[in-house]
Amino acid sequence: MRKKERFENVIDWFQKNMPIAETELHYNNAFELLIAVILSAQCTDKRVNMITPRLFKDFPTPEALAASTPEVIFEYIRSISYPNNKAKHLVGMARMLVNDFNSEVPDTLEKLIKLPGVGRKTANVIQSVVYNKAAMAVDTHVFRVSNRIGLTTNSKNPLVTELELTKYIPKGLIPIAHHWLILHGRYVCQARTPKCDQCGLRPFCKYYSDSHKLEKDS
Repeated sequence: MRKKERFENVIDWFQKNMPIAETELHYNNAFELLIAVILSAQCTDKRVNMITPRLFKDFPTPEALAASTPEVIFEYIRSISYPNNKAKHLVGMARMLVNDFNSEVPDTLEKLIKLPGVGRKTANVIQSVVYNKAAMAVDTHVFRVSNRIGLTTNSKNPLVTELELTKYIPKGLIPIAHHWLILHGRYVCQARTPKCDQCGLRPFCKYYSDSHKLEKDS
């Protein structure tokens, strides 16, 4: 199957079977989402959602968070991965928002990645979810699923995956396509044991086609 055809089939399947796909992080505004995404690095959304309500309540604005210290924030987030670094990032991020961005979350990649704790993936999540821009955030799920299905070919890193996906996915669908791939990877195309028997993408999936062929040949 040619790559363009595979993309068309995969997109069509998702549009019919997952017409609504959104982030599973809980938030009420751009500032809260930025905090949640920073915290979600190498941590589950479920765990992040458990600890953010108290954090959001006590530090509802960039000014409030900027006035705190990493030591204080650590106590709120100690149950997630890398709490020391993330506490420093959150306070540093808030201070930069206040000092450099008029307490507003920026809407461009160039500005977002200046913030402590914000890399390209996090910046693309904010651009996509908050500002509905055609930015493809590539996390471990997107990276794995794209390669397995055959949307990418021997992609060496997230940036290569991002560029290949945005080349073939229509611009207007990129924000939702990010969530399609994440949710599919989280619940169906899992890392260790993909649930191929439950997957509607089997007819278009390179991994399934290759493994099915091997079973027939053996």
